[in-house]
Amino acid sequence: MTTLPLAHRRLLSIAVSALFGAAVALAPAAPALAAAPVATPVVTGLPDFTDLIDKVGPAVVNIRTTEKVRANQGQPGEEEMQEFLRRFFGQGAQGTPGQRSPRRRAPQQDEEVQRGVGSGFVISGDGLILTNAHVVEGADTVIVTLTDRRELKAKVLGADKRTDVAVLKVDGANMPFLRIGDSNKIRVGEWVIAIGSPFNLENSVTAGIISAKARDTGDYLPLIQSDVAVNPGNSGGPLINMRGEVVGINSQIATLSGGYNGISFAVPIDEAMRVSDQIRKTGKVSRGRLGVQIGEVSKDVAESLGLGRARGAEVSLVEPGGPADKAGIRTGDIILKFNGTPIEKSADLPRQVGASTIGSKASVTVWRKGQSVDIPVTIAMLEDDKAAAARPTPAKPKPEAVANAIGLHVSNLSAAQKKDIKGSGVLVDAAEGAAAQAGLKSGDIVMQLNNVEINDASQFNELVSRLDPKKSVALLVRRDNAQGAATTAYVVIRPRT
Repeated sequence: MTTLPLAHRRLLSIAVSALFGAAVALAPAAPALAAAPVATPVVTGLPDFTDLIDKVGPAVVNIRTTEKVRANQGQPGEEEMQEFLRRFFGQGAQGTPGQRSPRRRAPQQDEEVQRGVGSGFVISGDGLILTNAHVVEGADTVIVTLTDRRELKAKVLGADKRTDVAVLKVDGANMPFLRIGDSNKIRVGEWVIAIGSPFNLENSVTAGIISAKARDTGDYLPLIQSDVAVNPGNSGGPLINMRGEVVGINSQIATLSGGYNGISFAVPIDEAMRVSDQIRKTGKVSRGRLGVQIGEVSKDVAESLGLGRARGAEVSLVEPGGPADKAGIRTGDIILKFNGTPIEKSADLPRQVGASTIGSKASVTVWRKGQSVDIPVTIAMLEDDKAAAARPTPAKPKPEAVANAIGLHVSNLSAAQKKDIKGSGVLVDAAEGAAAQAGLKSGDIVMQLNNVEINDASQFNELVSRLDPKKSVALLVRRDNAQGAATTAYVVIRPRT
């Protein structure tokens, strides 16, 4: 075999490389191929809940309530429960499948009978328990059953119907309890589990994901929506994240059948703990109030008033002598901020006001006549709803009135009507055309037109005559309902197309 010196081997290598390079250069160029993106799996598998359930399960309890009934009074809900068990399990509350359970004897006077079942969970080693207010409402006796089958009599420290939260206390020491999570940090799509006693089937576990946060279903209750299976008896049980922390109290279901339909709701645990802290300290829950009725601000109203986008809470009624009235807040104001915190939707306001300290000073920012105004308000205590005061009967329509450009027949207010509304405006005698299509009707009082206060019919008709027919117009309208209660809202009349 012939070998070449190192120098010759290098020359040969260079020559071959040059020849190969030339060949490549002479070959037709291949089309460039874009590099395909490599898919990175976000979810790699389903979670395993077994260790989590072993850890948190012992802190979840069954709650059974009883009440005293008179002779010949049947148990509440007994027939409905028996029918449910027959239809879905093929059996009665007792007995073999397919058989009806024997009818129980009528209770004697003052005998305690079972009222209902629910769930709860321990939040401290000395026996504090959270559940729903509706679970213990009307109960004479509350019995808590632990996972080790011990039964303890519980004392109801307090309950709050507005948030559906109740606090119980049992005599205990070194009891297993759940860690409290942060419901503000939950994310839509994260896994959660529910543990409870649906239909009195103790320690039942279901799993799902967070479907939505801050779902508006009440003034003081932005609920967590999930697809975790929740049924009667799950009420008061915990909604738990994958870290073993409670993020909510299972409370409601959206259903057409009475059973689980894929949507369940839970009270956020931060709301529940605020209520719990007040109950433990004072035995009740105190909330602040402004003394206003509010509504949503529509896109059309926002544009007509110069807000730019729909936000804030529209003041439709100011309680006479209430905190807002004393501070100078008026009907038609749009509340944009409370203590510097923006109000994006009307439901934000009662929650922020409700959490305020009674007697404290607050700053309310309102949109009025095209500009922001800061108004100091002293927060009062929220009380039970009061009956609405009677209102004067609106004047009858006047056929001789002439309709203006937007279809309104208007007349001046009487002295009594001006006193009643604490301001000025014009009375709608009849509505036609665009005004009628917008919902205006006889008896309404128009108080403002595009942020301009209305003094009389002559001024109002003059303002209407100068409107741009291609633009929407916002009217602040007061209306009395059949019960004599008045509300105020913006009505937008859109241009003809």
